[in-house]
Amino acid sequence: MPPPPPPAANKDEQPKPAGAGAGSDLPPLSAKEFRVYNRMAEHMDQFHTHFRLTYNTLLSACATPPKPKLAPRALITQALEFCHHLTMHHTIEERHIFPVLARRMPEFRRELSLLSQHKEIHRGMAALERYLEACRSGETDLDRREVGRLLEGFGGVLFEHLDEEVHALRAENMRVYWSEREMAGLPM
Repeated sequence: MPPPPPPAANKDEQPKPAGAGAGSDLPPLSAKEFRVYNRMAEHMDQFHTHFRLTYNTLLSACATPPKPKLAPRALITQALEFCHHLTMHHTIEERHIFPVLARRMPEFRRELSLLSQHKEIHRGMAALERYLEACRSGETDLDRREVGRLLEGFGGVLFEHLDEEVHALRAENMRVYWSEREMAGLPM
C-alpha cells in the first residue's frame, strides 16, 4: 500500500497551494490522486537531493580540516561536474518544463522568483567555475577556503530555490491548475 500524503505542518490546517488563493476549498486528495499530482514534486526532489548532497560534500571538503579529504584534483573535478550537472538541470527546466507549467502557474513565469533564482545561482557558479578552471590549468593554486567562499556565495539561494521549486510542484498546488488527466501529459 502506498504511503499516505505527508501531513500538514499544523494538524488542524490543510496546506495551502503556493501562489494561489484557490484550492483550499478543494476536497482532500485520495492516495491515488495524491500520487498522480505529486509525481513531479517527487521526481524533482530526487534531483534536488543529489544537488544538496553534492554541494554539502564539496563545502565539507573545503572546511578545516576537510571532511571528506578530497585530493585537490578530485575537488576541482567534482565541483566542476556539480556546476555542469546543475546547469544542464536548469537548462532542461527552462526549455522544456517551466514554459509548459507557466501557462497556468505564476511561479514558473519568467519574471518571478524561480527563474530569477536560476540567474543568481548561475552568477555564483560562473565565478566558481572560473576559479576552478584557473586552478585546473595551473594558473592559480587551489585554496579550499576560496572554493568554500565561492560555494557559500550562492548556497543560500540554491537551497531556497531547491525547496521552493519542489514546494510549487507538490500535489496540493498542482491540482489547483491541472486536472488529473492533464498531469500525465506534463513533461518530466
